[in-house]
Amino acid sequence: MSDNASFPRRAFLAGAGTLGFALAARPIAASAIHTDSQALRAGRAVIDTGGSPMPGYFARPAEGDGPWPLVIVIQEIFGVHEHIQDLCRRLAKRGYLAVAPELYFRHGNPAQAPDIDSLLRDIVSQVPDQEVLNDLDATWRWAGENGADLNRAAVTGFCWGGRQSWLYAAHNTKLKAAVAWYGKLEGPATANMPKQPLDIAGQLRVPVLGLYGGKDQSIPPASVEKMKSALNAAGNHSQIVVYPDAGHGFNADYRPSYRARDAEDGWLRMLDWFALHGAPA
Repeated sequence: MSDNASFPRRAFLAGAGTLGFALAARPIAASAIHTDSQALRAGRAVIDTGGSPMPGYFARPAEGDGPWPLVIVIQEIFGVHEHIQDLCRRLAKRGYLAVAPELYFRHGNPAQAPDIDSLLRDIVSQVPDQEVLNDLDATWRWAGENGADLNRAAVTGFCWGGRQSWLYAAHNTKLKAAVAWYGKLEGPATANMPKQPLDIAGQLRVPVLGLYGGKDQSIPPASVEKMKSALNAAGNHSQIVVYPDAGHGFNADYRPSYRARDAEDGWLRMLDWFALHGAPA
């Protein structure tokens, strides 16, 4: 079967170049990891949302016709920039079809935001949670139409996407597992963010692994302990692992926050979690 037969032409732009790193994420640390696309099919996805098409990035093994187990990768605040694309390629090297939808696409281009304050004010704060859930559902459908095995499907997200991973795990009970990397757990209700992960802990039916840093200044230990207590009270299979010496963004290898040992341990725990709960590669 040709690639065009296994992936509908309208669904992706194969071989598209990477977007590079977001302006607000620079300067880029020397520790930044680059995963090549050898033995992979990778490129720009075009995802039908029922309205405007949503761009994204996908990677999957080049050989075979699938189906491949699925991981939806939810972006950090900087969007689907080079780091998130690289994570998709790493997962594809493990045998997954990984897809990262560009969830800010209606609100602006995070790659061009000059600094974090502008990015948060002008784009991130404008994105409603319900819109994100709907777009993740659209990504789920796109994946099922393009070679993913939805019976072996998981989600993972980082920072902004870590919070969304908790919420999507409560929303999509067909997922087998979720892994949330240093996602916000509590906060005031707003029109765009009516609930936080702490609010939905008792509703979770999908097992979630939370990976957090003990020195994260944006997510205090007390917040993590509250979430642990809520998960225990609910009696589900979700867990939280705290790396005592890690701060926020410890998996972001392109930033000074990167802690290689904790990031590598978290990555292996993530893969084990997927396999344990029904989404093995």
